[in-house]
Amino acid sequence: MKKMLAALIFGAITGTAAAQAYPGKPIRLVVPFPPGSATDTVARSFGASVSQAVGQPVLIENKAGADGAIAGMEIVRAAPDGYTLFFATNSPMAVAPAMKKTPPYDPLRDFTPIADIGRYTFFVVVHPSVPAKTIAEFVKHAKDNPEKINYATGNTTGIMSTAQFSHLAGIRMVHVPYKGEPQALTDLIGGIVQFMVVSAGTSVPHIREGKLRALAVITPARSSILPDVPTLAEAGMPQFSITSWAALYGPAKLPVEIVERMNKEFLAAAQRPEVQATLAKQAFVFTGSTPEQLAAFTKAQNDEYRAMMRATGMEPD
Repeated sequence: MKKMLAALIFGAITGTAAAQAYPGKPIRLVVPFPPGSATDTVARSFGASVSQAVGQPVLIENKAGADGAIAGMEIVRAAPDGYTLFFATNSPMAVAPAMKKTPPYDPLRDFTPIADIGRYTFFVVVHPSVPAKTIAEFVKHAKDNPEKINYATGNTTGIMSTAQFSHLAGIRMVHVPYKGEPQALTDLIGGIVQFMVVSAGTSVPHIREGKLRALAVITPARSSILPDVPTLAEAGMPQFSITSWAALYGPAKLPVEIVERMNKEFLAAAQRPEVQATLAKQAFVFTGSTPEQLAAFTKAQNDEYRAMMRATGMEPD
């Protein structure tokens, strides 16, 4: 009995010591988009702040491709030891699984939720040649000119947002897909395409210069970066439901003490001035959450995207 009690005490002590020792080496923070993207910029800001707090480097690893699924598989294959984490978005955690007949992984089973990070800001924009200054005027113009308006997409948020927008508005446009936002935006500014749902980080400077016209923002509230631009709900489309978000996950079966530590560190990082400055430039709205809240949100988002695909008639690949 004494030996058993001693073993239990020793195990508790060593387990506590191990938890306190984490992290004892650099942490890989996998990002599903290339360097310079909005997600990369936000992830690097959080990573630098967390690195200073924990005394270990947080190394950004960009694993772009397959709508974020390549990065997702990197996490699925990783050991659940806290040294490989995923700065994910809705693309790998909700869109990619919904768009595939045979998803590469189960976002609810194959990952450990750690913390909701926040929401990206996307604007509905048109080329200045389009004779519309409001969503209502654009919808009328599109209905008067079916399949004569070209729209660009450079990511899954653009694809899903425009699909739902077109469905709700009852309009038909021509899809011109691009590998990323920069090339799509160049052609939008050049007038080759006329419509796009685009991130604030890449579009706002061009909106302010008059090269693009913003008709609405897809977030629930107006953005402080362009406060005069109405939300889609204000513009007459309250049913629009696409959300572009970022959150932190680990591999499945990540120990609870590591989950709690990283939740604490990333939420604390969001309060530091240097991180807040980066988020403001990207028009990124910090949310934060408990792991349990992120788990529920992830499930709700997967249900939402699948329902939206059914409603719009989009078929999984």
